[in-house]
Amino acid sequence: MVNTKFVKVTFDEKGVVELVLNRPEIHNAFNDQMISEIIQVVSALEKDDKCRLVVLSGMGKSFCAGADLSWMKQMKDYSKEKNVKDSLELSKMFKTLHLFSKPIIGKINGHALGGGVGLVSICDYAIVVESAKIGLTEVRLGLAPAVISPYVISKIGVSNARAYFLSGTKFGGRKAVGLGLAHECCESAELDERVESLVMSFLKAAPVAQRAAKNLIAEVSIMELPDKLEAVCASEEYTANLISELRVSDEGQEGMNAILSKRKANWDQKR
Repeated sequence: MVNTKFVKVTFDEKGVVELVLNRPEIHNAFNDQMISEIIQVVSALEKDDKCRLVVLSGMGKSFCAGADLSWMKQMKDYSKEKNVKDSLELSKMFKTLHLFSKPIIGKINGHALGGGVGLVSICDYAIVVESAKIGLTEVRLGLAPAVISPYVISKIGVSNARAYFLSGTKFGGRKAVGLGLAHECCESAELDERVESLVMSFLKAAPVAQRAAKNLIAEVSIMELPDKLEAVCASEEYTANLISELRVSDEGQEGMNAILSKRKANWDQKR
């Protein structure tokens, strides 16, 4: 298995792999190294016949707070070309998870913001704690949830995407289930037991048939998409360019400067 610093990986005798984001001091926010580690780990597990399924979770009180502010601070000064390169690597991480042929169970143990919502979206089954705060907060930073948009929209639909992409409003675990982002909500004290029960249920399925079923869903859902929508959602270049343009824009610079300076952005005015 790949040596990792920011991703904790454990493998049990049943073939259940726990993949835990391991940066609790900053709410498991990801940077370029964590992104690279996730890609390497998941790619290795794809080829490992002993792996039956993955349980994705976060160390500590949060699931994932999206992008690391220190990483964002570096990106603030990147050229558009460098931003595109980094965005394509982020896109590769989500694509690698999305295309993973075995089940991914999301053990959403706490808050999920921005890119963290993207991670919830790629899970085949997600259990979220009721107390979690979840939000697509990018617009409040002068950005947009571009890279994660195909995965989130496929879960919550266009109408809900309009409501939450455009407002950045946070919501709780029960609302996440209502939106279709998660499948189940429970109290924090019940999370381990519920995940264990779910894992045992998934392990009752025949492995080859299970992978075939997951691929079937992907193939059929693509067939149902109108040509234009399919082209846009499948385009890494489109989403990477969009987020890169926003990062180097006046609003993107203002939004990132504001959060790094712990002040309100210049557009955040009370009525």
